[in-house]
Amino acid sequence: MRVLKFGGSSVANSNNIERVYNIISDTCTHNEKVVIVLSAMSKVTDSLIEAAQAALAQDNRYSDILNNICERHLEVIKETIDVQHQSSILTRIKELCNEVEDICKGVFLVRELTPHTYDLILSYGEVLSTLIFSEILKQRGIPNEWMNSGLLIRTNSEHSKATIDIRKTRELVEPLISASGCKVFVFPGFTGSDAEGNRTTLGRGGSDYTASALGAALHAKVIEIWTDVSGMMTADPGVVKNASIIHELSYEEALELSHFGAKVIYPKTIAPAFPEKIPILVKNTFHPEDAGTKIHDYIEHNGNAVRGLSSMKGMAVLTVEGSGMIGIPGFSKRLFETLATEKINVILITQSSSEYSICVVIEDTLAKQAKKALDNCFAMEIETGKLKPVRIEKDQSVVAIIGDSMKSRSGISGKMFGALGRNGINVRAIAQGSSERNISAVISTNDVKKALNVLHEEFFEDTYKEINLYICGTGNVGRKLIGQLLQQSKYLKEKLFLNIKIAGIANSRKMLFSHSGVSLKDWEQELQNADKMDLPAFIDKIRNENRRNSIFVDVTANADVARQYPLLLQKSISVVACNKIAGSSEYAYYQQLKSLASRHNVSFLFETNVGAGLPVINTLNDLLKSGDEVTRIEAVLSGTLNFVFNNYDGSTSFAEVVRKAAAEGYTEPDPRLDLSGTDVMRKILILARESGYPLELSDIENDSFLPEATMQGSIENFYEQVEKHEDHFRKLLSSARKNGRKLKYVATFENGKARTGLKEISEDQDFYHLYGKDNIVLYYTKRYTEQPLIIKGAGAGAEVTASGVFADILRAVR
Repeated sequence: MRVLKFGGSSVANSNNIERVYNIISDTCTHNEKVVIVLSAMSKVTDSLIEAAQAALAQDNRYSDILNNICERHLEVIKETIDVQHQSSILTRIKELCNEVEDICKGVFLVRELTPHTYDLILSYGEVLSTLIFSEILKQRGIPNEWMNSGLLIRTNSEHSKATIDIRKTRELVEPLISASGCKVFVFPGFTGSDAEGNRTTLGRGGSDYTASALGAALHAKVIEIWTDVSGMMTADPGVVKNASIIHELSYEEALELSHFGAKVIYPKTIAPAFPEKIPILVKNTFHPEDAGTKIHDYIEHNGNAVRGLSSMKGMAVLTVEGSGMIGIPGFSKRLFETLATEKINVILITQSSSEYSICVVIEDTLAKQAKKALDNCFAMEIETGKLKPVRIEKDQSVVAIIGDSMKSRSGISGKMFGALGRNGINVRAIAQGSSERNISAVISTNDVKKALNVLHEEFFEDTYKEINLYICGTGNVGRKLIGQLLQQSKYLKEKLFLNIKIAGIANSRKMLFSHSGVSLKDWEQELQNADKMDLPAFIDKIRNENRRNSIFVDVTANADVARQYPLLLQKSISVVACNKIAGSSEYAYYQQLKSLASRHNVSFLFETNVGAGLPVINTLNDLLKSGDEVTRIEAVLSGTLNFVFNNYDGSTSFAEVVRKAAAEGYTEPDPRLDLSGTDVMRKILILARESGYPLELSDIENDSFLPEATMQGSIENFYEQVEKHEDHFRKLLSSARKNGRKLKYVATFENGKARTGLKEISEDQDFYHLYGKDNIVLYYTKRYTEQPLIIKGAGAGAEVTASGVFADILRAVR
């Protein structure tokens, strides 16, 4: 014998019913008895609930709702059964519709809706759908018997969530099946009756439960649950887009997954089949060729120890704590007896080893009731200060990883909590059964989507790790960065298994977000048509999206943007800053950012602040981490100034050389930041701080070579003044040439002091042979005493700066 159950979506309309008929027709060729269990047509149960509630509320609308239900069923008959055979079933359906309307009218008149009446009204949905389907089978040559579940499925008297008595149901059903000359039997799901004959319903998943109970009662060889998905999945596909079908599960694994929210199947569906060792197949009515999921007794686990992820939202954490619990026998008994008396189900329990606190997780809607009951129970202890009043934390959820083989694998829990921690997901409570089949964590409901995606990536995805970038700034460096991301996207996937996408992008005018990722090719057009830029709103959106593996990339020179970093780091969003302002701002702010990054287990990286694409900061950090100590730093840190003085030979004006540097992208938008030495001051300040010295920008001595007049007014005024002071710049050049030297803007740091200024460099010095826009840094340390560690290369330009930002992004990923 086989039991086949079809859900509401499978019988929602005549087209879907045709699909069900085809599946049944194929099954009936196996020459074995078949039990068919159907749900009500999709949304019909909801409509019956609405009608019952309307009748109770003295709302005449109940009649219209019931008429719509009736018309929908009559329409299906007309579309699926030949006209000459419709009369009897049309009459029967109309009679039943009249019956349920009479019941609702009674509710309307007496203004009372008892649990028994409520269940009776709801049971009509399955009766209607099964009578129609039974008639369809008969008219198409498949003899069958319609079986009245309301009389044959014996339950207890707990209305709306009744439990089936398998033994008594067997006694009622088995003789009828055995005596019948038919091989096909059609049962309404979801409904039954208690010992007094009162109609009951079975609650959520009730038709699945009916099918499983009948399978157990009749010793079926298989129970097939036909639904609108192709089996149970590694996670909810509505939340985790890369979720995949689980082809096999043990009963225990399926129970754990279903208990923790996997809605494809419910725990009570598995319970009857489990002791009888009857396999359960979860199949897709709309894709019957798919293998689906098989739930059975023995699974050989050759691969992943974790079989699936699940979650339960709408939870609350109740915490009972105080010294009055320590070493007191029976305390837990009182707590759980109190909750049981209130009929409050405990989802999860955890207790500190000190016995100072117990926390339980229950449904959010029952939290106030539970607190009141427990505060009353422990009133004396609370009054005497031995216990604190029960504390409620709402908006919590439970996420769980599940698998039979977890008990034989070390490191599973470490992997789980490491992945959550790296993404800033705080775990409120933890529980693991002695079977080690389930590890559960209580987290904020706001973090559920992020957590499930993080865990799925950690345990199931051997392909790509998804990285979500939020880029602020689309100037020269920003454009080059996006171009490099496009160029390297294939390499990143094939070699590093990274899928880096731009989840958000903004400039001073517009801001854009995209769940699937901004196009790396058409981003300019997409951004042009986006919303007006609002920096606080941009940051709030990034925080609220709460995506896994998020990195904020600042390629602006904007102080307001730099002040947003704490808000991002606090949400476990890494920050990659091309912007020097944060790293060179007041020391307390710099220290706050470093501390936040460390505390929230994310990165705050700013390699390009000093040497564009050169590994200046990274090398310094490696020296210090390995135990070295910096004694002196000498550096030419401005590619702009080096370019200017390498190209200023007197043949053209100093102003023209600066204009050329700006045109080629070597200067800041305001060239005075470079030429005044401010930019170099910031860079040597950052190196001093990274070396462990708490310096402020005001501590750095700067010998500026620019006349004071050039620092006043607009950028255009700056160029005018530079032209007027050409003689000043020629004197600097002439003096250096006279001494056989070159002009270089040099930064030094030694004995806790830093200074910057223009110097004449002789041919025997390392800085002399520095050409174009190159930078150079000399690290003198305890290890590199006479011969310094030298880092030299291009220190300016959008392309190399973008590559340095790119490298920081990859460091943040690691």
